Amino acid sequence: MWFRRDLRLADNAALYYALKSGQPVLPIFIFDRNILDDLKNKNDRRVSFIHQTLISLQDQLIKMNSSLEIFYATPIEAFQQLLKKYSIQKVFTNQDYEQYAIDRDALISDYLKENGVGLHTYKDQVIFEKLEVTKDDGLPYTVFTPYSKRWKAVLTDFHLQSYPTEKCFSNFYKQIQNPIPPLEIMGFIDDKYIFPSANINDAIIKKYTEQRNFPAINGTTQLGIHLRFGTISIRALARHVRLINETYFNELIWRDFYHMILWNFPQVRQGNAFRKEYDLIEWRNNENEFEKWCEGKTGYPIVDAGMRELNATGFMHNRVRMIVASFLTKHLLIDWRWGENYFAEKLLDYDYAANNGGWQWAAGSGCDAAPYFRVFNPTLQTEKFDKDLKYVRKWIPELDSFDYPQPIVVHEDARKRCLETYGKVLKKIS
Repeated sequence: MWFRRDLRLADNAALYYALKSGQPVLPIFIFDRNILDDLKNKNDRRVSFIHQTLISLQDQLIKMNSSLEIFYATPIEAFQQLLKKYSIQKVFTNQDYEQYAIDRDALISDYLKENGVGLHTYKDQVIFEKLEVTKDDGLPYTVFTPYSKRWKAVLTDFHLQSYPTEKCFSNFYKQIQNPIPPLEIMGFIDDKYIFPSANINDAIIKKYTEQRNFPAINGTTQLGIHLRFGTISIRALARHVRLINETYFNELIWRDFYHMILWNFPQVRQGNAFRKEYDLIEWRNNENEFEKWCEGKTGYPIVDAGMRELNATGFMHNRVRMIVASFLTKHLLIDWRWGENYFAEKLLDYDYAANNGGWQWAAGSGCDAAPYFRVFNPTLQTEKFDKDLKYVRKWIPELDSFDYPQPIVVHEDARKRCLETYGKVLKKIS
C-alpha cells in the first residue's frame, strides 16, 4: 500500500482493497525527492505535517505488530529497493490528478509491469472524479452551478459510505518497527508546529453561511490541510456536513469540480489559461510591485493583512484570497501564475486543482470565472467584511503611522488600465 495524499488508516479506498486481498500488506511512504528537492523553504511546514502524521500512523501500525517502510528517494528508486527486498505481487494506491502525479504513476506502472507487478489505483480524495458527472451529451461541465446540480442528483448514500478497513487490519505485514527518518536528514527543519486538528467543528459549520466571509471571525473549519493530505476522509466529512450546512457542503463540491476540470482539460494541468485567449493578455509583471504584494506592503490594508497572514501562518482566509488575487491580476496586471506559484510555496493547504481554479477565477481566465470587468475594490471589500478593521489591525499594527506605505496604485486608475488591457485582447477575439 503506497500512501500519498491519503495519510490515514480509516476509510481509505486503496488500503481497503489491499487488505481485503488477503495477502500481507506492506504500508509504504516515499518522501519524493523530485518534489522535496525543489522546495525553497527548508522550514516548509507541509513537510512537517506529513512527518508528524507518519509518526501517528506508525504508532497505530506498531500496535498491530506492523510498520511503515519509509523512503527518501525518487519513486523509481524506492520501488527498485522494494523489489529487491520483498516479493511483491501488487501495488495499491489512490488516484492523483495532477500532471506530475499522472506522469509519475505512468512511469511506476511501466516499471512494475516489467517486473510482473500490477499497479492498482482507486478514487479516494474526491466523491466524483473524471467523467462520473457529465452533461447529457457525456461532455464535462465547465460551469459550476449546473455541475453541482447534477452532482447532487447523481449522489446516493452509497457514494458516501466508508471503506471498513478496520475489519482487515490483521492483514498488515508483520515486522519490527522501521525507523522514520528525521526531517533533518532530508534537509528540513522541524519546528514542532502545532497544526489545526482534524476535528469537525459543528458549531462553526452551522454558522458557516453567515460567518464565512468575515476574516476577523473564527468562521471557517481550517480542514483544508487535512483534506489536502487525506488525514480526514472526504466521504466522512461530506456525510457529516450534508444535513448541517448546504453552503459548506457546496464547498466540497467545488473541490470535485476543480479536480474534474484538472483531469479533463490538460491545458490547466500544464500551466495554461483555461480560456486560451487570456494567454494573450500583456501583463505588466512589475517585479518591484510583485515584491510589495508578496510582503504585504501595497498600501491597501486588506490586501496587506492577507499577505502577512499567509507569510506568518501558511493560511489565508478565503474571502481575502479572492481580494488579494484580484488585486494582483487586475490592479497590478501581474500574471496570475506568479500569484499561483507564490501561494503554492506558502499555503499549508495548497492543492493544485483548487489553487489554480481560484487564481484563474480571479483573473477571469478560468472555466467558471468572474468576468474580466469585475475588479474588486479593496476599500469596499474592507467596509463590507472587516468594517471595524479587527482583521486588518491584527496584521498591520503600524496602520495609523507614517511607517505604513501609501497605495502603490490608485484604484480607479488601475481599474481603467485593467479594463483597457483585457479589452484589447478580448475584443479582438469576439
